[in-house]
Amino acid sequence: MTFKLNSLPYAKNALEPYISSETIDFHYGKHHQAYVNNLNNLLTNSPLDFNDIKEVIKASSGALFNNAAQVYNHSFYWNCMSSEKGSPGEKIKSLIERDFKSMDDFKQQFMTAAKTLFGSGWVWLVQTKDGALALRSTENAKTPITDNENPLLVCDVWEHAYYIDKRNDRATYLENFWGIINWAFVEQQLTDSFNIFSE
Repeated sequence: MTFKLNSLPYAKNALEPYISSETIDFHYGKHHQAYVNNLNNLLTNSPLDFNDIKEVIKASSGALFNNAAQVYNHSFYWNCMSSEKGSPGEKIKSLIERDFKSMDDFKQQFMTAAKTLFGSGWVWLVQTKDGALALRSTENAKTPITDNENPLLVCDVWEHAYYIDKRNDRATYLENFWGIINWAFVEQQLTDSFNIFSE
């Protein structure tokens, strides 16, 4: 099975001035592409022959896990952003208010988790197996799908996600990210779990 680099859901300059086309060139065109290439190379020497990348992630470890998870994580991340200014729909908003008290409280907790995650990783809003919403911070390539939790939103806090534009200013990158969240995609994940199609 061969996996491909999914097309971006927008033009590479669509997120400017918050995320530059140069960052997209490197982050998507080089980092994400390298994970896809590595994954396909590793799968040629692996007994795993799944057409669902989530199955590869759950059944693998080491380099194969790292590259498969990073392909998934990045594909999910690109879809969490949009050039269209949006706001949370009533369904996701009501669930966030139920489990985080308010949108402001959720933003504060999300931002704190993202600012304080040491080193490289991801900050996720997930739906747990009992239906509650929760925040998860994962290091390196780790992803909540290994715990059978449903990702709704993710922010990449690897330094390559923001260094070209903001150098080491993660806080400004996070504020910019908050302003371009694709809330329609987030809400869609409540009923239509994201998948990466293979060819």
